Amino acid sequence: MVSSSLLRLGAKAAGEAVGVGGWSYAKIVEHLSPAVSKFSPVVAERGSGSYVWTTDGRKHLDFACGIGVLSTGHCHPRVVAAVQEQAAQIIMAQQNIFPASRPMVDLLQRLETVMPSQLTSHFFCNSGSEAVENAVKIARNYTGKQNIIAFDGAYHGRTYGAMALTTSKTVYRQTFGPFPSGVVNAPYPYCLHCKARQAAGGLGYEVAPNTPPLGKAYDQRQCCGGPLESLEWMFKTHSAPSETAAIIIEPILGEGGFLTPPPGFLSALRALCDKHDMLLIFDEVQCGVARTGKWWGHQHLTDAQPDMLLFAKGIASGVPFAGVSAKPHLYDKMSPGMMGGTYGGSALGCAAAAATLDVISGEGLLQNAADRGQQLAAGLLRLSEKYPIVDVRGRGLMMAAEFGGADGSLAARPHTAADVTHAAGLRGLLLLGAGARETVRFLPPLNVSESEMEEGLGLFEQSLEDVFGGGGDVRSA
Repeated sequence: MVSSSLLRLGAKAAGEAVGVGGWSYAKIVEHLSPAVSKFSPVVAERGSGSYVWTTDGRKHLDFACGIGVLSTGHCHPRVVAAVQEQAAQIIMAQQNIFPASRPMVDLLQRLETVMPSQLTSHFFCNSGSEAVENAVKIARNYTGKQNIIAFDGAYHGRTYGAMALTTSKTVYRQTFGPFPSGVVNAPYPYCLHCKARQAAGGLGYEVAPNTPPLGKAYDQRQCCGGPLESLEWMFKTHSAPSETAAIIIEPILGEGGFLTPPPGFLSALRALCDKHDMLLIFDEVQCGVARTGKWWGHQHLTDAQPDMLLFAKGIASGVPFAGVSAKPHLYDKMSPGMMGGTYGGSALGCAAAAATLDVISGEGLLQNAADRGQQLAAGLLRLSEKYPIVDVRGRGLMMAAEFGGADGSLAARPHTAADVTHAAGLRGLLLLGAGARETVRFLPPLNVSESEMEEGLGLFEQSLEDVFGGGGDVRSA
């Protein structure tokens, strides 16, 4: 049950909900699709750094960042200047008419310094969904095979082709079928809830993420082997290797719960792909672009390299931009016109992306993401001693806390995460849930400060108190 203090806070906020331009909040949402989730009754007015101000005069600490899009925070001066300067030069340089623009060349030169060395051919588009769908086209064309293996809990987008690969929540798919064929789902290793792991005494998995000094080293975590065995069995029962074009995976599962796979899992996928002439696609839309304290999330977990890497979200600090970086020979069977898009590789997007990469490199944001991520994880672990947090996981500033039951079990009360994020919003902290279990995710800007992180942890603790109430160890209540 939601605490009475939270109910009072909710009633107060609802009464203060205001709009802008003479329209109330209620009037505004009358003109917006109800099929789009709306997490709080506020209207954004301006943003700066880690904060957003809304038209009701409130200031919010933004630990959602547009679902990880605002990598350099709101309105970083260098990104703003790059966009303003580019808008005065040329706004649209359509990629068929002009194969490149000056800012696109700037971006290509920067990608050469941050992308895995084998991925030298880049296709630019507007969103993660577009990147996913084009990666599937490349894989099917190159291999001549039709099936794609994705993983349970994955989020790869909401357009039809991408939606066929997405299983993080049923709400994204329900009533929209039938979906494009040729997609097979494999189990993703959700070690917290693995019965074999529990029966084996833990296998090195603990509440703390496997990132010293907060927990054991990553290579000390073990796996029961079930997910890989299931994947091998799928080649005999669902999709023969001769029919399988590619495996696509988020190296760190995003919307599905910020799960990190056990050691060796991604390397095993690489070996399977090599063995069966399949391609390996890393979807780094959420875990890439320095979000984890490294340029790419997979770099924490494996030395194995993908055939394609997909990026979006944080690449351009809020300007719509995405891409597929691939081994160049994967295009050998394609002819001009087989891929494209009116707005792909936009001059404004390229300028914003190049400026974003410059800020990350020049202002030490990789190290800051790692340091502030340690600070965040340590704070969440402290809170787990008082509140029913059963797992703290992720890397860098891609961190999550999963809730369990008040009785100490792994089964949390339904809507716990929604209640916590709602309470946080009322206290001025913007957060999001993640996946089908009761999990809250943290995606602060990569340049969040130490004091802002402490502020966020303090607001989160107050929100937990609003929801769970009474103090003390609620797991023994």
